[in-house]
Amino acid sequence: MTSQNEVRLAGTLSDWKDRQGFGFITPEAGGDRIFVHRTAFTNRKRQPAVGAKLLYSLAPHKSRRVCASQVSFVMDTAQARAADARQGSASWSVVLFLSLLAVITFKGYLPVAVLGLYLVASAISFLAYSEDKSAARAGHWRTSEKILHLLDVLCGWPGGLLAQKKLRHKCAKRDFQVVFWLTVFTNCAGLAWLLSPGGKALLRHFF
Repeated sequence: MTSQNEVRLAGTLSDWKDRQGFGFITPEAGGDRIFVHRTAFTNRKRQPAVGAKLLYSLAPHKSRRVCASQVSFVMDTAQARAADARQGSASWSVVLFLSLLAVITFKGYLPVAVLGLYLVASAISFLAYSEDKSAARAGHWRTSEKILHLLDVLCGWPGGLLAQKKLRHKCAKRDFQVVFWLTVFTNCAGLAWLLSPGGKALLRHFF
């Protein structure tokens, strides 16, 4: 824990290497950048991202003069409420999508196997994101982003979306988010095609 006499400094995360689990903080007061490791963050649930405002203390380091310790994110109440709102919105979006899919299925427009595929793939995708988050915290071998995207496009995106918001994992990576939403669009386009005459004919052939 941080002692009452320990000096807290402010800075911005100016560089972050997610796979290696370390980066550098640019002090608000100026001066050399400060090395920071993933294990120095007090909130391990939030993914570090370039541009994040931080509070930190200084501690000796075995290979550097000093490094950051007891690092916390500067996040005001309004931002926290916004993050909670996004998480709730994502949860309701997934529930709404799966509920609609269930209605369509039980009305006979889609085989039950399609609904089952979404549920199983979503569970697998959620677990894959969770494992990757745990590996990131521990500095272990990470799950490839290509694997996560593949699971999402193969009907696992509802679970992937829930994992991103609830675990706060991959949310801040813009490149990842762009590809993720492309997988959602691609998957939903495929689902829409299955509801078309051509798609129904194909389903009748297999089911």
